[in-house]
Parts: sequence; structure tokens; C-alpha cells
Amino acid sequence: MAQRLRVRYAKRGRLRFTSHRDVSRAVERAVRRAGVPVAFSAGFSPHPRISYVGAVAATGVASEAEYLEISVTRECDPEWLRTALDDSLPPGVDVLDVVVAGAESLADRLECSAWEIRLPQADPVLAKEAVERFVAAERIEVERMTKKGLRRFDAREAVLGLEVTEGTERTETTAGQGSGRPCVILRMVVRHATPAVRPDDVLTGLRLLAGFAPPVPPEVTRLAQGPLDASTGGPADPFGLDRDMTRGGETEPVGRHVGGDL
Repeated sequence: MAQRLRVRYAKRGRLRFTSHRDVSRAVERAVRRAGVPVAFSAGFSPHPRISYVGAVAATGVASEAEYLEISVTRECDPEWLRTALDDSLPPGVDVLDVVVAGAESLADRLECSAWEIRLPQADPVLAKEAVERFVAAERIEVERMTKKGLRRFDAREAVLGLEVTEGTERTETTAGQGSGRPCVILRMVVRHATPAVRPDDVLTGLRLLAGFAPPVPPEVTRLAQGPLDASTGGPADPFGLDRDMTRGGETEPVGRHVGGDL
């Protein structure tokens, strides 16, 4: 291995319905198609040294901030790799940024995520009341089925910020749906914890606490993830420490790349 590169990619539109296994297969095919000199593991069954960092977005969830690392056998220009991979991947799995990996662990930097939940046909008054009760609560216990069975945990402590606004179901969104009709939008910042608190856990908490439930399935998008920025209350750029200063590598809130700060 001569170099390790870190990749930020998005999962958009109809591709949000693909599983992580499907995405990983698409990435491996794109690496071969683009001629990336990927390194392989040793042993009887060598495989490309591509590792996914952090908790990947669930099937049905769009994302602007998924991360992986690729080890290569010769040094590659990050911008070349970004373009080559993006051109070789199907539309909807889009490579947004590539940097040369530093010594520090990328996984340790992914401390929190910013989420957007669009709730078509939801009542904005009821949504606002439910969010106010959620924020004021000290503890909200929810249940979710996990691989180890039914688990009960607090969905409130990990939520660092939660707000509600009104918007429209646009024809082009990161979640890939919309028709121009009004909808309620929830935006939240959630600290990564064990067990992980997911957007659907927050919706469950709103239902249990205030009886608020969206009339149609929500459209969920992860906007960003990274180290917690104390000044903004949201995730900062996890690539900040890796960037060469000639590329303007000062750490900044990732929200600036995805439509503004939370």
C-alpha cells in the first residue's frame, strides 16, 4: 500500500432504496472500471482494501455524507480519483470529495450527524407542539427491534438540536421525492451513541410523547456527519485535518456544503 484516500459520497434519488451491499458492489465495479490501482488483502481470498467508515445510511434513507477509505498501490491525485470514481458510478451514488488520509482515525471524528426529515401532509401546528415537548423532556424511552431482540433506550439524550420549519415537496430533493405541495420539515443534530439513535426513533418519541405521527412515510436525508462543532452545535468537516493548506483546509461546518448551517 502506497497511499490511503478518504472518500465522501452521496446516496440520492431512487438510489436511496439500494442496500449497503449493493452500494459496495457498485463501488468495487467502479474502482475496476476507473482503473484505480486499488490494493488487495493477502490470503487465499484477496479482496480490495475498501472500508466503510461509520454507520452507513439505512436502505430507504438518502445521504449527503457517507464515507469510505481506499488503499492504493501507487499515489493518486485526489481530484483525479474523485472524477474517475464519480464517472464510473451510477447516477445517484455521487462522489463529492476525496482527500489523502492522515494518521488520525476518521471513525473517531464522526461524532454526530445532521438530519432532515420531510413530512408531507403533516400538520405544522401539531408538529411544532410535539417538537417543543420533545425538546423540553429530560428522557424519552422508545423501543426498537435489534439483532439482539427488542431493546428499550432513551431517544432524547443524544438529540443535540431539533427544530421544525415549513417547506414544499420539491420536484428535486436529496431525498428524491416531492411534488411542490406543502410539507413539514424537521432538522436535527444527533450525537452518535450506543445504541444509535436514528431519525425514526425521534419520530417514535414524538408519537409517544405528543401523539404526533406523519400521515405518509417520511423522506429522510442525512445532511452531514463529523466532529461536533461547539460554536455551531452541528457537525464540522471531518476532512479538515486531512486537507492540504493550499486547498483551503481549515475545518468548517459541513452544513455549508449542503445548503447552510443548521
